[in-house]
Amino acid sequence: MANTPTPHIGAKNGEIAKTVLMAGDPLRAKFIADNFLTDCVQFNEVRGMLGFTGNFNGKRVSVMGHGMGIPSIGIYSYELFNFYDVETIIRVGSAGSCHADLHLGDLVIAQGACTDSNYGAQFELPGTFAPIADFDLLRAAANACDERGIHYKVGNILSSDTFYSDNPHTDRWRKMGVLAVEMEASALYMNAARSGNRALVICTISDSILTGEAMSADERRTSFTNMMEVALSII
Repeated sequence: MANTPTPHIGAKNGEIAKTVLMAGDPLRAKFIADNFLTDCVQFNEVRGMLGFTGNFNGKRVSVMGHGMGIPSIGIYSYELFNFYDVETIIRVGSAGSCHADLHLGDLVIAQGACTDSNYGAQFELPGTFAPIADFDLLRAAANACDERGIHYKVGNILSSDTFYSDNPHTDRWRKMGVLAVEMEASALYMNAARSGNRALVICTISDSILTGEAMSADERRTSFTNMMEVALSII
């Protein structure tokens, strides 16, 4: 390990576990630490992006915020994978449903992540890279949902660079089988692939592009316990 602390993470070597759960909202990371982990120690507060390391059922795990959008998670996941020797990152986030059978509170497990971002151009590949999840993590998450009776779907999602858009094109993505829209998965999957590590994105449906239903900010922060329990069960 080298170059730690980084410009964005104040942890010293050894303060971050090999497995990290990441949430867009740093207060969601704090909620996980406060409600699921024991013996927690805070390792980061740089830029308000809170990070904690503790124990879950005897296993050491860290939780941390990653902010909104591909550039933000791109920075944090790169530093975790490449400077802190993190091996597994599981994003626990929110997504907007564009599938008729994905409702508020349901889970979507991202097998793949389409994107309208240019993030992958940095790798100078002679074609289009398809960012995908680690299969063992994906299979374990699906099994955990089955065991708990949680309604979920596995498939392709869209990582969009825009939250507000004059031309969202959501219907075109839906016609290609895309289940939901969020803003980070593709960059996380690319960084995991490039560094030879593992990643998975599990999202709770917080709003529906089809019906207009939506959770409040407080509900997004504190009511995603099914997703959190599934993620923690597969570490």
